[in-house]
Amino acid sequence: MGSDYDDNASFSDFSLGPEQLEAIESVLQEELIDSGVHSVMVIDMAGNIISQLDNGNCDHDLYSLAALASANFAAVDTMAKIVGEEEFSLLFHKGESENIHFSKINAEFLLITIFGKDVTLGILRLKVAEAIQKINAIWE
Repeated sequence: MGSDYDDNASFSDFSLGPEQLEAIESVLQEELIDSGVHSVMVIDMAGNIISQLDNGNCDHDLYSLAALASANFAAVDTMAKIVGEEEFSLLFHKGESENIHFSKINAEFLLITIFGKDVTLGILRLKVAEAIQKINAIWE
């Protein structure tokens, strides 16, 4: 009987030691939390939380949010392919008092931010782009 195991399977080139995690959390704090974002998470594409910071007033179920965010991003990625796009690298959901912004860090990770009306989408997108650039530099 044959096995479905692939001997040539490749695994992620990303590893995260304590120093890298600390550096990433420093970037998240300086670029996003200090800019007024309520909560920020780095998750993997399976919905596991890698890092999470907030302003001290966050009472959301972040584990459920991370799982749903990864599924949402996967669904939108499939929609992008259906309409002929390689990917949609960011998503934004606007609510009455809270907004959620999803952005792809790289093929393995997403950055999820929760923010209110006191942070404009333009500033957030700029800060997220800067944070992603710094996070990717940490992994290099």
